[in-house]
Amino acid sequence: MAGGEAGRSGEPGENERLINQLRKRRHDAVHRGGEAERAQRRRGKLTARERIRRLLDPDSFTELDAFVTHRSDQFDMAERRAAGDGVVTGFGTVGGRQVFVFSHDASFMGGSLGEAFAEKVCKVMDLAERTGCPLVGINDSAGARIQEGVVALAGYADIFYRNVRCSGVIPQLSVIAGPCTGGAVYSPAITDFTFMVRQVGYMFITGPEVVRVTTGEDVDFEQLGGADVHSQRSGVAHFEARSEDEAFQQVRSLLSYLPQNSSEPPPRIPCSDPVDRADPELQALIPDSHREPYEMREVIRRVVDSGEFLEVQPLFAPNLIVGFARMDGTSVGVVANQPRHLAGALDISASVKGARFVRFCDAFNIPLLTLVDVPGFLPGSDQEHSGIIRHGAKLLYAFAEATVPKLTVITRKAYGGAYDVMCSKHLGADYNCAWPTAEIAVMGAEGAVRFLGRRSQGQRTEEELITDYREQFANPYLAAERGYLDDVIEPRQTRSALIRALRMARTKRVDPPRRRHGNIPL
Repeated sequence: MAGGEAGRSGEPGENERLINQLRKRRHDAVHRGGEAERAQRRRGKLTARERIRRLLDPDSFTELDAFVTHRSDQFDMAERRAAGDGVVTGFGTVGGRQVFVFSHDASFMGGSLGEAFAEKVCKVMDLAERTGCPLVGINDSAGARIQEGVVALAGYADIFYRNVRCSGVIPQLSVIAGPCTGGAVYSPAITDFTFMVRQVGYMFITGPEVVRVTTGEDVDFEQLGGADVHSQRSGVAHFEARSEDEAFQQVRSLLSYLPQNSSEPPPRIPCSDPVDRADPELQALIPDSHREPYEMREVIRRVVDSGEFLEVQPLFAPNLIVGFARMDGTSVGVVANQPRHLAGALDISASVKGARFVRFCDAFNIPLLTLVDVPGFLPGSDQEHSGIIRHGAKLLYAFAEATVPKLTVITRKAYGGAYDVMCSKHLGADYNCAWPTAEIAVMGAEGAVRFLGRRSQGQRTEEELITDYREQFANPYLAAERGYLDDVIEPRQTRSALIRALRMARTKRVDPPRRRHGNIPL
């Protein structure tokens, strides 16, 4: 009553005072500004909320826990409190579909993680899991908050635990738009896809100074853990961007291919590309020479809807291509050998790259399209000593384990054990076909003739023997006679054949063996 009377006398009442106080605190939380944010921009980096606005649909973001602050009074922490505690969390939409997001706020204590910070992130992760929506984390943090000690370390472990719980349940994406070092790197490593901004984002376990002191190696941030390193050499990053805006556009594009969660089918959009479209250019794509390479991406573009293909990890293990496209309007995951690199042979890096991609697609109900032109596994003592047997088995395991629709086309060659591994009929593929140019054999004709020798071959030349071997064994028809191939098709009819098979397999149901989980050869 008194508050109401005070309001009528011209002075703010209690309710109005509280509302004004709330408005001020919200304004301070959202528009903190200051030198730290100006320094962020001087480094060419966006602020935490700017990043969220660039990622999400306009005016779709709802912030959570904007007033949360840390509780520590250790060291100088009592005087260093700010609403939000170094991370912005909430939800919004991308392409009209709901996603959850957290964005490190490097303007407060370098975006370092403390107890309250971790609780905010865990809360939004729990919401994403419960509601069945993708989670996007934007990383720009100095790491664990030293002033909070083991509590900060516990916060990281709480986040890692949720990363694992959400794995294969909702898509998890990480954007590295600043430092991500020490134990903090393990959260992005567990997520499904990592995006790195060149010259801005970097990831490493131990920094350049520690490396210099312990090993004598002199490296800077970029050389040790920059975007180029992780996109080309380590395989940690799946996408590399020249700017933050480009990274956010990559995230939006990827999300358009993914379902909201593991219980939903992949998204389907209206398809204006005729499903029965023939492409005469495919007829002449395979070179006459068996040793001459060609561009497998051209095959992909000519087969999928409107030629649109989002390649994943294009710079890492380029002898194997993986990525997303659409067939008949439905998302598909593409795995293809690339004859332009190592003749398309499988090595350790390609096997690991392919296996993880296949398992992601299987977890989220995305059909698999495999295009095969593989001479075998890469030979050499380095590969053998580094575990090609174990790593190659990962790709085999992933294809065999996958229960989504699996379609395979052999374009030119499939030799040795690599024929089996690249989603052969024997690993549960639903539709396998080959072009007439396909060669399916234990090894190439030249190697087979040299291995078998020319004894009892009369006076025939090596070239004649090679031709005879190729005609008798290195063709698709023996495999088709056995039922290992469902058809031998003209290249120009590839798109229509695959879409018919995809429609056939759309209602596929598989009851896997009852078990806790398999034991993939990690």
